[in-house]
Amino acid sequence: MEAAPLLDRPGGDRDEEDQEIAGLAKRSWIESKKLWQIVGPAIFGRVALYSMNVITQAFAGHLGDLELASITIASTVIVGFSFGLMLGMASAMETMCGQAYGARKFHMLGIYLQRSWIVLFLCAVLLLPIYLFATQALLLTGQPPDLAAQAGAVSLLFIPTHFCFVFLLPLTRFLQCQLKNNVNAAFSFTALLVHVFITWLFVARLKFGLVGTALTLSFSWWAAAAMLFAYVVGGGCPDTWKGFSLEAFVGLWDFTKLSAASGVMLCLENWYYRILVLLTGNLKNAKIAVDAISICMNINGWEMMIPLGFFAGTGVRVANELGAGNGRGAKFATIVSVTTSSVIGLFFWVLIMSLHDKFALIFTSSPIVIEAVDKLSVILAATILLNSIQPVLSGVAVGSGWQATVAYVNIGSYYLIGVPLGVFMGWIFNLGVLGIWGGMVGGTAVQTLILAFITIRCDWEKEALRASSRMEKYSSSSSKP
Repeated sequence: MEAAPLLDRPGGDRDEEDQEIAGLAKRSWIESKKLWQIVGPAIFGRVALYSMNVITQAFAGHLGDLELASITIASTVIVGFSFGLMLGMASAMETMCGQAYGARKFHMLGIYLQRSWIVLFLCAVLLLPIYLFATQALLLTGQPPDLAAQAGAVSLLFIPTHFCFVFLLPLTRFLQCQLKNNVNAAFSFTALLVHVFITWLFVARLKFGLVGTALTLSFSWWAAAAMLFAYVVGGGCPDTWKGFSLEAFVGLWDFTKLSAASGVMLCLENWYYRILVLLTGNLKNAKIAVDAISICMNINGWEMMIPLGFFAGTGVRVANELGAGNGRGAKFATIVSVTTSSVIGLFFWVLIMSLHDKFALIFTSSPIVIEAVDKLSVILAATILLNSIQPVLSGVAVGSGWQATVAYVNIGSYYLIGVPLGVFMGWIFNLGVLGIWGGMVGGTAVQTLILAFITIRCDWEKEALRASSRMEKYSSSSSKP
C-alpha cells in the first residue's frame, strides 16, 4: 500500500516538467515580443540605409573592375573613417537624451540635438583634408597609383555625404531615444526607394558613369536627412523640439569632451574591418583582391545590420530589467536575444555556403572576381556566424554599464591580436587576403569568447543592485539646486 505514492511520482514529475516547459515558452514569447518591438524597426532602418551603399557599389561593379575597386576604397576607407568617428560622437546623444528623457526634461533633447549638430559640423570641417588629399594618403599606404588616383577623385564627390552625417546621425538618435524607431525606419525605406530610382536613371539610363554613381548616393543620404529634419521641426516631436535656441551654445566644451570620448571608443570597432580593405590593396593583383573583399564585406555588412539591431534591442532590454531591479529578467533577456540572433546567423551561414559561387553576380560579371569571391565564401560564412553573437554580447555590456571594460577588450582583441595576426598570415604565410581576413576573424573570436565569459560569470542580482545605486545617485544629484 505504501508503494502507491511512489508509482504516482513520475507522472507528477512529468506534469511539473510540462508546466515548466509551458511557462518557459510563455516567458520566451513575451520577451521575444518586447525585444522585436525594438529590434524590428532598428534592423529595417539599418538595412535600408546600408542597402543604398550596396546598390551604389553594385552599379559601380558593372562599370568595371577599377571602378568597383575605387568606389570601394573611397566609400569604405575614406568615407568610412569619417563616418566611424562621427557615428561614435553622435552616440553621446544616446547618453544625454536618454537621461533627459528619463528625467522628463523633454525640452533638453532639442538642445542636445542642436549641440550635437554644432560639434559634428566642426568635426566634419576638421576631417575635410582626408577627402582633399585622399590620393596622397592612399599612395602612402601602398595602393596602386591608378587605383589611388581614381579613389581620390571619387572621395571628392563624397564630400556632400560627409556633411550629411553631421545632421542625419544626431537626428536618428534623437528619435531613437523617444522610441520613435518606426519613424527612422519609414524615412530610411523612402530614401532607399529614391536611391534605387535615381541611380537607375543617372547611371543605367543616362550613363553618367562613376560620377553619377557617387553623386546619387550623396543625394539619397541627404534625402533621408531632409525628411527626418522636416519631421522633427515640422511638429513631429512637439514635446522635445521647441525650436532653435542660443542655449545650444552653452556647455559646448563638456558636450564636446563627451562626444570625443564616445567617438574614440566606437570608431575603433567600426574601423576594424575597414582596415582589411586597406591591407588588401597592398597585395599582388590588388584590383581583383579589393573587388573580391569589397563584395564579401558588402554581404557581411548587409547581414550585419541584423545583429546590430539586436545590439540596440538587447542594450535596451537589459538596461530596463536591471533598472527595475530584476536581475533574473536581464539574464533571461540576454539568453533570448543571443539565441534568436544565433539562429538567424546560422540561417545566413547556410545561405552563403549554398550560394558560394553565385552571390558575387549581384556586384560584378567578371569571371576572375567571381572566382576570387568563391574562394572567400567559407570565411565569409564563418564571419557572419560569429558576428551574430558578438554584437549581442556588446549590447549586454552596454545595457549593464560595462563600456569601459569592453573598450579595453576591443582594443586588445582587434588591434593587438587581430590586425597583427592578419598581417602575419597574409604576408609571412603568403595566404593573401584569406590570411589577412582569417587573422582578423581570430581577433573577433577572442573578443567574443572574452565577452561570453564575462556574461556567463555575471552575478545578475549584483548588477541589478548596482543599477539601482546608479539610478539613486543620479536622482539625488539631479534634484540638487
